[in-house]
Amino acid sequence: MRAVIQRVSRAAVRVNERTVGSIGAGFLVLLGVARDDQQADAVAMAAKIAGLRVFEDDDGRMNRSLADVGGAVLVVSQFTLLGDCRKGRRPSFVDAAEPEQAESLYRSVVAELRGCGLVVETGVFRTHMQVDLQNDGPVTLLIDTRKGF
Repeated sequence: MRAVIQRVSRAAVRVNERTVGSIGAGFLVLLGVARDDQQADAVAMAAKIAGLRVFEDDDGRMNRSLADVGGAVLVVSQFTLLGDCRKGRRPSFVDAAEPEQAESLYRSVVAELRGCGLVVETGVFRTHMQVDLQNDGPVTLLIDTRKGF
């Protein structure tokens, strides 16, 4: 499972010109599910996201988590994160999970984050979406459960 996490001042996702998810300060998480991912990956990913300390404390150091600052999460599925661009000019997506497996694990990550007491908004799985964000920092992190984070 792979995630691009961006610390944001705000983020929103639209489908067919209608906003389906919107947050203020927190994380925009672009989430890709790999073919070999399991429920344990979803649990670990959510715990890592919830526990990241990338918000500034009173001394200006990245030392606070989402819960510490009252932040929210917008999770958007993005299978293209599993694209392999090593050969040719068109990415291969053979490592991406099939839609049914991907959606189930995507929903598990969302449920786990909510179980941590976080406010979580989402996009619409398998839909063309438009994502708008204001990156804060900018702070952008890549997390991959296959690489031990």
